[in-house]
Amino acid sequence: MFYFLVPSISSYDTVLVIAAVLPAVFLMVKVYRSDRLEKESAGMLWRLVVAGVLSSLLALVEERILVAVLDLTVTPYSRLYPILLYFGIVAFAEESSKYLLLSYSSWRSPEFNCQYDGVVYAVFVSLGFALWENISYVMNYGFRTAILRALTAIPGHACFGVFMGVFYGMARRWENRGLRERAKTCRIMAVVLPALLHGAYDYIASTRQGDVGFILFIVLLFALSYGLVGRMAKQDLSI
Repeated sequence: MFYFLVPSISSYDTVLVIAAVLPAVFLMVKVYRSDRLEKESAGMLWRLVVAGVLSSLLALVEERILVAVLDLTVTPYSRLYPILLYFGIVAFAEESSKYLLLSYSSWRSPEFNCQYDGVVYAVFVSLGFALWENISYVMNYGFRTAILRALTAIPGHACFGVFMGVFYGMARRWENRGLRERAKTCRIMAVVLPALLHGAYDYIASTRQGDVGFILFIVLLFALSYGLVGRMAKQDLSI
């Protein structure tokens, strides 16, 4: 007697998944179209999205282990706790997991032959991460979450990916020129800078969500990232 409910539930879930996926797909298309010299293959892009999904699962395991350790060593109500949680655990676990899967999927690929490719690759991994994360949030919390994350969290992951990709592309260029110390420094920065930005985002969101400070931080982060994408695309060069 309840079969009439199945189509509506199924349709609602489908709409929720679409609402979760569309922002990530939109940003992927934006970054892909900015690539002027040589478009990446569909196979490479799909591999990067899958790498992003896998990185979200890896980060989840890391976070649960590290949070358990944090709970045993630091009082949850201390001022130090949220700093360690957002900067030292959540941000570092997520950005390092993205970088690990990014590097594994693309570092030695013959398609990685332009500096801007690093931005494309890192953003696709980051948005693969955000896409999977967003589906789980939206399925649990509905459209309000979809709208909020479409405006903040998903573009946020894309922004972290932009900064990661800038240094990742530079690292590949220096590596190709035999300047391995410079390449190593850039690879370290490809994790550290996005992790710091990610930690700041999460910390501010947890303490000042909805106020002017949080909004200004988001606007500034998006503006810097958008400018970087345009600048790196225009200054792209073969490596």
